[in-house]
Amino acid sequence: DVVVTNLAGHKLPTAYPSRRVWLQVTVTDGTGQVVFASGQLGATGAIEGNENDRDPLRYEPHYTEIRTPGQVQIYEVVMRNQAGALTTGLLSAVAYVKDNRIAPRGFDKHTAPAEVAVHGSATDDSDFGPGEDRVNYVVDVGDASGPLTIEARLWYQPIGFRWARNLDAYDTFETKRFVRYYDAMASTTARMLAQTTRTVPP
Repeated sequence: DVVVTNLAGHKLPTAYPSRRVWLQVTVTDGTGQVVFASGQLGATGAIEGNENDRDPLRYEPHYTEIRTPGQVQIYEVVMRNQAGALTTGLLSAVAYVKDNRIAPRGFDKHTAPAEVAVHGSATDDSDFGPGEDRVNYVVDVGDASGPLTIEARLWYQPIGFRWARNLDAYDTFETKRFVRYYDAMASTTARMLAQTTRTVPP
C-alpha cells in the first residue's frame, strides 16, 4: 500500500486544471535491476503509461489497485465539452469526467457541491477520503533475487503534457512560442514533492 497525505488546506493539486500530481513507484532487485516501474516521466514531459498523454480522446482512470506498469495513479482534473469529447479548453469545458485531486482534511466527498466535488471512480473508492488516498500495488516479482527495494515518489507538474500538446493545433505566434518553450524544458517540468523507500528482505 502507498498512502498519499494532503497537508494543505485545499485540493492537491489546486487552481488551474493543467496541474497534476502522480505516483511513481519502482521496485528493484538485489542487483539494482528494475523489476517494476509505474509513473516514469519521459523526455517529452509525458508520463509513461498515461492514456491521455498518448491519446487526447482517452484518460487514465483513478485506481484503487495497480498491477501493471501501464497503470498510473494521477491526481488531476479531466474535462469534457458539450459534445462529450475531452478538452483542455476552459471556454469549451462544461463538465468534469475526472477530478480525483486529493481533498483536504475535513472534506466530505459525498456532500460537497458539484463545483468542488470528486468526479469519476474516486467517488466510490473507500480509500479515497478527506486528506489522503491509499493505493494498493500488486507486483509480480517472478524469480527476482532480494532484497527488494520499493521506492515511491510523488511528483507535481504545473503544465501536463496534453495541455501543451493541444496548443499545437493553433497557428499563432503565442501558442507556437509556448509549445517551443515547453518542448525545450519538457524533461524537467516536474518537481518531486515527497518520497519514501522500503526494503523487503529476501
